[in-house]
Amino acid sequence: MAHVSGTIFKMQKHRGFPGRLAGTDFQFTIRRAHKDGATPISERIRYPDRKPPDRRADAGFMQALYDQFGEEPFERGNLDAGRLSWLFGREVIPAEDPFDPASYDALLRIDMKVAAVSFPELRER
Repeated sequence: MAHVSGTIFKMQKHRGFPGRLAGTDFQFTIRRAHKDGATPISERIRYPDRKPPDRRADAGFMQALYDQFGEEPFERGNLDAGRLSWLFGREVIPAEDPFDPASYDALLRIDMKVAAVSFPELRER
């Protein structure tokens, strides 16, 4: 738990979720809540000329989200804001209204129709 001016930030740790893409430095989770609060999630543009390792990281993260949560809403918790931002607004969308992009408690869900088009290799395990 981190805190600022008496505020304590709690963060759901998703047990069993991979910390990073195997064999790389692409981070999927964070270890502890930031002392100043959660980094806001924002929609990042994925340009078609992104490097293959970046695309593999997106696909690996999407597969890990699907394996862990399926189509059910999930709490942001210790999921990396940067990695979520590459999917946010397309494959991963808010599951609550209002949505706070700077909250560890924010609820998200996978938009399976969009995810299946963006990541045709996505599969059930």
